[in-house]
Amino acid sequence: MTSATPRPQPPAATAQDAVAPAGPRPRTRMIATDLDGTLLRDDKSVSDRTVAALAAAEEAGVEVFFVTGRPARWMHVVSDHVHGHGLAICGNGAAVVDLHGGPGAHRFVKLRELEREIALDVVRRLRAAAPGTSFAIERTGGLHHEEAYPPLHMEPGESVAPAEKLLAANPEHSAVTDQPVLKVLAHHPELAPDEFLVVARAAVGDRATVTRSSPSALLEISGPGVSKASTLELCCAERGITPEEVVAFGDMPNDIEMLTWAGTSYAMGNAHPDVVAAASGRTVANNEDGVAVVIEQILADQRQG
Repeated sequence: MTSATPRPQPPAATAQDAVAPAGPRPRTRMIATDLDGTLLRDDKSVSDRTVAALAAAEEAGVEVFFVTGRPARWMHVVSDHVHGHGLAICGNGAAVVDLHGGPGAHRFVKLRELEREIALDVVRRLRAAAPGTSFAIERTGGLHHEEAYPPLHMEPGESVAPAEKLLAANPEHSAVTDQPVLKVLAHHPELAPDEFLVVARAAVGDRATVTRSSPSALLEISGPGVSKASTLELCCAERGITPEEVVAFGDMPNDIEMLTWAGTSYAMGNAHPDVVAAASGRTVANNEDGVAVVIEQILADQRQG
């Protein structure tokens, strides 16, 4: 596998970048934050400062939603830091998960699955548009992948076969094939990550949602209209929270829809250039606790207001 082309790095943010955009705005009622490259440090830890900021937000009546591309079973990194409702949006909007049970005991509250026929169509189109693409299928119960798919994840696949077989309706393997499909993952060994994204979106069109969050040429494909933003919008509507009352954080292309939907949004100091362009504000990098910096300022402003 060839190494991924390094993405251009925007200029480093300073502490002064971590301020709200100019002008009056409604009181913040929800913080929506990505995890990897955003809330989490590069070693996948949550700093003490961030833990304290999350707890302070909940104590002040500001709901916190973790909104991530991770599957539910990888949410142990923040399971000790959930408060209040305990819900997280996983799989780029494909699932809303109750984390109150702790690692391995999560409960799916809402599923927005990728229909099997759409997934098969996407696989056919990407095989034609980008020969050499390998696939993995993310179901509610685990990951299943093709033999050529690289070991990019934290776990081995539960089964290995061509994507068409993994997506087939197979009564002999109904314990797996009956599980809803949350995402199709597509990897290319040669294309640059952003180039692969452009090729795939042209091939797939509006049949599915295609995005990426990895530094490698790895795409994440969800059902049509399924994104972090659209599922966050559903969760906010259930709570009577408007976009203007939401502050969102992110660093990669899979965060862009959420950042443009939220009334106020911050790109991390380490964010992809397209994310910087989409967000209304900017904070310092994930390793400098950029999310906590903004939360602390929001809470200070609301105490004074």
